[in-house]
Order: sequence, then structure tokens, then C-alpha cells
Amino acid sequence: MDRGGRWHGGAGAPACGRGAARAAGRCGPGALAPAALSAPAHPQGEAGLGDREALGRSRGGLTSKIHLLADSACRPLARVTSAGQRHDSLAFLPLMGQLKIARRCLGRPRTRPGRVLCDKAYSSAAIRGHLRRRKIKAAIPEPADQVRNRLRRGSRGGRPPAFDATAYKQRNTVERAFCQLHQYRAVATRYDKRDYVWHGTADVASIRIWLRHPP
Repeated sequence: MDRGGRWHGGAGAPACGRGAARAAGRCGPGALAPAALSAPAHPQGEAGLGDREALGRSRGGLTSKIHLLADSACRPLARVTSAGQRHDSLAFLPLMGQLKIARRCLGRPRTRPGRVLCDKAYSSAAIRGHLRRRKIKAAIPEPADQVRNRLRRGSRGGRPPAFDATAYKQRNTVERAFCQLHQYRAVATRYDKRDYVWHGTADVASIRIWLRHPP
């Protein structure tokens, strides 16, 4: 996340990203596809999105991943879980859909940030188009392969996307938010079998972070 986005105004700037957690147990750029992600599974057995119980296979065994949206004070704003092998960009739409920031005055919560800071994993035409349609500024660097492909096409490659290097320096907030979440062992190392239990564990850890650093 990837990792990153930033919010100007309200409670601060949200940054979206991802953090991997290894499940305890025996080892064994196109269109956005949020269906590959896992919403919190329901204890009644209702089918969630994507991987079952947000568990994925890797060389090290079972892995899971938390995709996070954080503000400028390193406080979690939204969370999505997925299997460890899922690409970070798949979490972008679900995270933006969960984003709600209470206003200081009366009114509906804000759902549209003024600026989003993301790393190269989120550099895709689908994500940039989504932000453009919602009139959200984006600070997303281009990967080297995308730069080469654009230059190779010449005038047909189009203009390079706008990039604010000064604003992008604040993307470290999401990394620091993950550091705070990883202070809780049950979040950093997943011990829960069910996705909804692990998701609730991350929610409790996020609440404690907000209590320690109130607005």
C-alpha cells in the first residue's frame, strides 16, 4: 500500500497501505477487482468476498494481509483483510468505500479526501481514473516500466501524470500506523482461524490507538 493515501482537512490525512501477518499453524494493472478481497466473514457462514477466511498460501505457509487507510496522525481509518498473496491495489476501492470522517460541525461524514498518497503499487489507469472522477488529487509515483512504456509510445503515450513530490513525503504516516498496530501481537501474528475474529482484533487495536491519540 502500497501503501498510502492522505486526507487534507477533518481529522487529518488518511493513508492507505498494507501489512502482512503470518497465520499461526502448520505450513503447508487492469480494472479494479475488489471481489478478490475478503470482507469480514460472518459467523453465520455467509459467503464473504474473495478468499475463504482471508488465508493465502506462500512459501512460508499460511499468510494474511491487512490493507489500511490512516490519517496524518497515524490513526487507522478503514481496514480490509485479504489473503497474503493478493495485490495491494485490489484493496483501494473497498478502503475508499469505507472511509467516513466525522465533521467538526453538523453534517454527514466526509467520504472524499482532498488528496490521496499512494506508492507505486497503486499506479494504474483504473485507480487514477477513479480519483479523477471523484475530483481527488493523487500523489502516486510512476513505476519505471510504466514510464518506459509511455515514452516508447511517443505522443500516443500521453502526458505523464501529475506528481507532488513534496506532498508524497507524508506517505510515511501509513507505515507508522502499521508500526502501532504491530505492537499488538494478535494483529501482527494472526492466531485466529476465522476472518471476522481477526478483523475484530484489529478493530480493538485501532480503537486503543484512537484512545491514546484523540483528535
